[in-house]
Amino acid sequence: MSVKVNTKVITGKVRLCYTNLFEPRIMDLNQEPRYSVCILIPKSDKKTLEAIIKGVEGAKLSGAALWGGKIPMDLKLPLRDGDEERGEHEEFTNHYFINAISKERPGVVDRSLRDILEPGTIYSGCYGRVSINFYAFNQGGNKGVGCGLQNVQKLEDGEFLSGRSRAQDDFDMVGDDDNESW
Repeated sequence: MSVKVNTKVITGKVRLCYTNLFEPRIMDLNQEPRYSVCILIPKSDKKTLEAIIKGVEGAKLSGAALWGGKIPMDLKLPLRDGDEERGEHEEFTNHYFINAISKERPGVVDRSLRDILEPGTIYSGCYGRVSINFYAFNQGGNKGVGCGLQNVQKLEDGEFLSGRSRAQDDFDMVGDDDNESW
């Protein structure tokens, strides 16, 4: 019999990376398209980290039934250290990260809880809060705890992480009387 525990977490302010919130993306040819986001959690955000650890532990307890009644020592876990695994990327420095996925489109709202419908409004580099849940899995010999994506609230803009610059930074204003040959 599985143990039922609360594994839902609403993060504090985090940075969003690799955002696929409006159109699902194929991550593996053997899987159906999914919505996803990489959540960058500052190592200083102890409250969010404690909630995540509690959620992961709850998923491990619930998953013991999937794993023959005990929790394996070599589980794949969703909370990863950005300094250790992605230290070459500045945005991961001093952060933990989690990849959250969903088959269903997540709800996406702004600070005032108004639905965000324009995909370009929320992007890799902006800041927000994310509603996630943790679950146990046992698929194809892989055992672990995954992270489900529920909803996202955008809090503020941030520097693009895609390497793309803003159009306003690339061009100068051109007036109607500027008839230069391009």
